Amino acid sequence: MHIKDFVSGSLAGACGVAVGYPLDTVKVRIQTQKQFTGIWQCAAETFSKEGVHGFFKGLSLPITTISMTSSVVFGTYRNCLQCLSQARGGGPNTKPEVFLSGMLAGIAQTSVMSPGDIVKVRLQCQTESKRGTANMSKPRYRGPVHCLLSIVKEDGFKGLYKGALPLVLRDAPSFATYFLTYTTICEKLSDGSKKRPAWGVVMLAGGISGMVGWSLGTPMDVIKARLQVDGARETKRYRGFIHCITETARVEGAGVFFKSLGINCLRAFPVNMVVFVTYEVLNGFLQTGHDSVEQTRFGFE
Repeated sequence: MHIKDFVSGSLAGACGVAVGYPLDTVKVRIQTQKQFTGIWQCAAETFSKEGVHGFFKGLSLPITTISMTSSVVFGTYRNCLQCLSQARGGGPNTKPEVFLSGMLAGIAQTSVMSPGDIVKVRLQCQTESKRGTANMSKPRYRGPVHCLLSIVKEDGFKGLYKGALPLVLRDAPSFATYFLTYTTICEKLSDGSKKRPAWGVVMLAGGISGMVGWSLGTPMDVIKARLQVDGARETKRYRGFIHCITETARVEGAGVFFKSLGINCLRAFPVNMVVFVTYEVLNGFLQTGHDSVEQTRFGFE
């Protein structure tokens, strides 16, 4: 088993969260609250009412959970590649194997990600400021732990997995194309005699793969966020996954499913550039001896 990939993936995920969290907050608010009409309007209003802190609400829990989920993603991906290679007698992985390994990695991480993700989304959607005056409404949740316990108290442990279905439907195809795009770009832009791509290639491939993955995953990301905040502050609007899709499309049109595509791509490039550079650097430090799968860093030939 490739333990180093779990370790490298964990730290890479934490770095990615730190880089992209402010834009992630803006994205979630645009997806779930009608008063925000665009990226700059949302960012300006958030800063005006809540200060810089408003962009980092709920950060502490995601740093921990994303570290865990990123560890699961990279660890599952690399070990799936190894298993598939060994199952057919060894050799470089094929493109379908890279695609399948990425899909399995995306599915595997949802069980770990869902509880932390719903806490993150609910805290990001709190527009009330802690520095507000006495006559202003106070935030419902005092922090990540209070939010987590409140959800369990109100909805039970199953409440932590609200929005899990669209999360799976978002991440399975997204991570499949994410890793396939990364390995394809690295293969095309690197000298075939090298085991590792140049750092410029890693940054470019990481950024583009993130944009491709989010382009595919944005519609389900919108549905996931709406289900996660539904009923948190007002009466429940959606009876379930299908009703959320049909009602959202009926009221706001099909274009709403791509409402946050621009900011997702804007955030995805630097975040995933950092993720893959961190992952490759740490993997290099942790690499010991010769690795049978390491003969093809890109996943296939």
